[in-house]
Amino acid sequence: MKMWKKLLLMGTLILTAAVTGCGNGSKSGETEVNIGYFNNVTHPQALLMKSEGSLEEAFGEDVQVKWTAFNAGPAEVEALFSGDIDIGYIGPVPAISANVKSQGDVVILSSATQGGAILITGKDSGINSVEDLSGKNVAIPQIGNTQHLCLLHLLEENGLKPVTDGGDVTVSAVANADVANTMERGDIDASLVPEPWGATLLEQGSEILLDYDKIYMDGQYDVAVVVVRKEFMEEHPELVEKFLQEHEAATAKIKDDRDNSLKSINAELESATGKSLSESIIKEAFERIGVQTELNKESVMGFAAISKAQKFIDEVPEESTLFAK
Repeated sequence: MKMWKKLLLMGTLILTAAVTGCGNGSKSGETEVNIGYFNNVTHPQALLMKSEGSLEEAFGEDVQVKWTAFNAGPAEVEALFSGDIDIGYIGPVPAISANVKSQGDVVILSSATQGGAILITGKDSGINSVEDLSGKNVAIPQIGNTQHLCLLHLLEENGLKPVTDGGDVTVSAVANADVANTMERGDIDASLVPEPWGATLLEQGSEILLDYDKIYMDGQYDVAVVVVRKEFMEEHPELVEKFLQEHEAATAKIKDDRDNSLKSINAELESATGKSLSESIIKEAFERIGVQTELNKESVMGFAAISKAQKFIDEVPEESTLFAK
């Protein structure tokens, strides 16, 4: 009889453990929302929400928010594929790649920022136009990223081609932090850099060849977007809707209360990386960064076409499968 009691007790404990272990969260009845982002000013809504805890407050105590910072798009894409990230702030080019490779399982939900990049040269370089880049070495942060595709479009518009396509413009991937030294050594002649590196390099003596509104589509192109796993969106539509409301609220706050918002964003950067931007740099950077939620679908589809032409993706996705409905 004692043995039956022991077996009954063990069964009860196992059943209890199974019930309390259900769900995505670490606590009973708690759902976990995993959000990816970069510690970069082109992801300002993420930085502001994380700094102020506004998303956690909006979701309530039954939802746990987990923030994960990435340094590059491909790593965040892999996290989306593995299900470690549900919603992510990311560049439009890796977003397109993720959509194509996942066969529509990762979709674009909203815009975050637009523009925010400039084409610079060294002081007294003698380069006065894009045409003057013929025979020169131009740096971009990463092969296949947004700035790279913008540069390819600029070259094509001006009758130039990269060396890889039979032209005479050498395109090199150089980390933003290394651009100044690389240019000073004479290894590169110009660089298409995102903010806040544009403002930083100008302060250090570089010169503007093209401002943000001359790079692509008058600066109204998406440079950061929000993506979501389609499975997560279908399972938790109410959480995605709440996230979008907070994303829109953060966007409005950055627009309407710029100074205080930038202070919070800068404080979050310092907390996460140990470094903050000077007040002059972050303010100048946001003179070139458009903060909004409405997507410029034309710009995204343009990037998709360039990506296919450069063989970064095998096909251009349909708008109906690329953008969330």
